[in-house]
Amino acid sequence: MATKKFIATIFSVVCYCSLLGVAGTAQTRSPSPDLKPTSRKDDTREPKKNPPCPNPDKNSSGDKNFLEKKFLENIIKNQCVIWTSPARLTPKDAKVLVPFAAATAVLMTQDRRTSSFVGTRGSLPPVSRAVSEGGTALATGGVAVAFYVAGRATGNKKARETGLLSAQALINTAIVTRVIKKAMSRNRPDDDGGRGRFFKENDSFPSGHASAVWSVATVVAYEYQDKPLVKYGAFAAAAAVSLSRYSGRKHFLSDILVGGALGFYIGRYVYRTHHAADPDNRLNKKSNTFTKLTPQITPFYDPRTRTYGGRFVWKL
Repeated sequence: MATKKFIATIFSVVCYCSLLGVAGTAQTRSPSPDLKPTSRKDDTREPKKNPPCPNPDKNSSGDKNFLEKKFLENIIKNQCVIWTSPARLTPKDAKVLVPFAAATAVLMTQDRRTSSFVGTRGSLPPVSRAVSEGGTALATGGVAVAFYVAGRATGNKKARETGLLSAQALINTAIVTRVIKKAMSRNRPDDDGGRGRFFKENDSFPSGHASAVWSVATVVAYEYQDKPLVKYGAFAAAAAVSLSRYSGRKHFLSDILVGGALGFYIGRYVYRTHHAADPDNRLNKKSNTFTKLTPQITPFYDPRTRTYGGRFVWKL
């Protein structure tokens, strides 16, 4: 059992490595405007060898229907980048990867204990079930469609882009989550005595509701980062839906942590890669620090008082 949990921890870390690589790819794709092009004679540096993935096309023609036309093509290109992104990792990624690996390992070792704090039917069944509906494909997809339809109807470019990128992030996240679920085959808390064993016959790890809602919430938050109520409201809704899967005894805390990370980083990658520059240049200042923020989760558990919790902070 311990060996399987160790393998699962390593697997989740590899997944997180992929997402860090994705984040690095999106962050370095656009060159700094201060850099001057060098001639071929002057440039003697060895080109960096990355996996052969085609870059998603940029809208250089000003076509207002560009994202719609390239929607499926960009999803295919995104998948290539996501699955080959560990090759893009750098030593700097360890400052995020190591804490995440430690948090995942701690939660997995305590999953059976922490899930036992919730009744077999959930501690708040009616509330949890109602809130968790926000992470279904119907709900998250509905949010994306609502933004797109509203944007088309009113001529609001930001709402239209939000809908398209939310849908793109949601599809990319769903593919990755489904593959990992099939590979890990973890039992849910209400199966097999709540032991949460891996490589069995279920799909608990990672949480699909958490990954889905975080992917859409992240795109919405980044698109409307100039509106604090929308930005923090999106993240708060994602956190509430994710935790409802625990209180409803549908997922372990480690399932939720990894699922949320998948959704957040894929959503951020899609936004950074395909977001059109703000025509008013209000959100693309040099002082724009929000797009550099990274979430850090620090769990804690006290066996003496049987209390547990965590701290969620944003760091540069």
